[in-house]
Amino acid sequence: MTFQLTSRPAQRRRNADRNKLAPEDRPVHDWYRFVLSFPPHLVRHYVDQFRLTPEHRVLDPFCGTGTTLVECKKLGIPSVGVEAHPMASFASRVKTEWEVDPDGLLRHAESVADATRARLRRLGERPQAGNGMRVLPVEAARLLLKDSISPVPLHKSLVLLDQLGELADEEFRAHELLALATSLVTDIGNLHFGPEVGVRGAKDDAPVINCWMKRVRGIAEDLRSLRPTHGTPVAVYQDDSRDLPRGLERESVDAVITSPPYPNEKDYTRTTRLESVILGFVRDREELRNLKQGLLRSNTRNVYKADEDDQWAEEFDEVQRVASEIERRRVELGKTSGFERLYHRVTKLYFGGMARHLEELKAVLRPGARLAYVVGDQASYLRVMIRTGRILADIAQSLGYEVLGVDLFRTRLATATRQQLREEVVLLRWPGGSA
Repeated sequence: MTFQLTSRPAQRRRNADRNKLAPEDRPVHDWYRFVLSFPPHLVRHYVDQFRLTPEHRVLDPFCGTGTTLVECKKLGIPSVGVEAHPMASFASRVKTEWEVDPDGLLRHAESVADATRARLRRLGERPQAGNGMRVLPVEAARLLLKDSISPVPLHKSLVLLDQLGELADEEFRAHELLALATSLVTDIGNLHFGPEVGVRGAKDDAPVINCWMKRVRGIAEDLRSLRPTHGTPVAVYQDDSRDLPRGLERESVDAVITSPPYPNEKDYTRTTRLESVILGFVRDREELRNLKQGLLRSNTRNVYKADEDDQWAEEFDEVQRVASEIERRRVELGKTSGFERLYHRVTKLYFGGMARHLEELKAVLRPGARLAYVVGDQASYLRVMIRTGRILADIAQSLGYEVLGVDLFRTRLATATRQQLREEVVLLRWPGGSA
């Protein structure tokens, strides 16, 4: 079964008709999300296939910025998310908080915007560094991709952030901050997103306040339509998915719908670095290191000497075969960089981490729970093919899960090899028993 993403013209038509739809069918503005997040319609498909109702509870153990949680809440189905990245877990919490008064949010945001404009006028059109120009602390600035935001837009954003602190109203603060995070990535900064995050032509200036207010208005518009379904419970834990939080009760989850990272060289902390640093979620290299250590090992930039998840992969022959083939290819090609030397190890750490996660997960699943894992094949490690879905299914089966099937979600063209890579949904069932 293959699912096609909605085309842009179709999306525009759907947005034009949004007010005619029931709350659970209305699309939600892109408050904030990872570039690689999976589409909402995929969540809804598996909610239907698993026959989930408001009497059930859904877990997303790699919830990212909350796609599964938002869709479940729109349908009135209780859900729980686990996400180790502080910026993403913050976004998930805010995107599922619909009790906020949208008119009050707009009034408060307008007052903050007016105060920010007044402060910027006092500081002058083009303040100079050391003379009114706001800059990041040195340690924080070093974490950013070079030229990811120009000095004047950064100055304006920091002044706006100051005013959000000085005029803070706790009912609205989180939504206003999330609107700023989205604006930084999409409108204010110089980032562009392709296979990797990069920097495009620098903008000397940007209409920071107008961009932010546009995002706030979009959030307010959604809140007006979503409030009728606001009573559905959602919990978000900032935690490591390989060691599920103690707050999750035993046998409390009826279904899992999730999209974990794939084994590749995408450093997911780079994708969110700009907004994470400016909003203060990551302030220096030590905090960045701590963040990376709490993530599933999916790329060589978050591999550490003390890591032990590869021990969980020792018994899986296909994981060992793929890792050995990657290392053989590296030696054959004479690749000697530090990152290339880690390719085979991160492969074992990734699948070992997923095995650890699936083992930990057993305790919170009810007997008969259904699971859907959206994963993708990879060939970024010296063009050695990693059939992620097939390997994950084998690991799950060895841990006592039933493999119900593997749905083809879509195919994509590998940047380096031009091969067609499969993105699949691994479908599992937990039969129950000792965990």
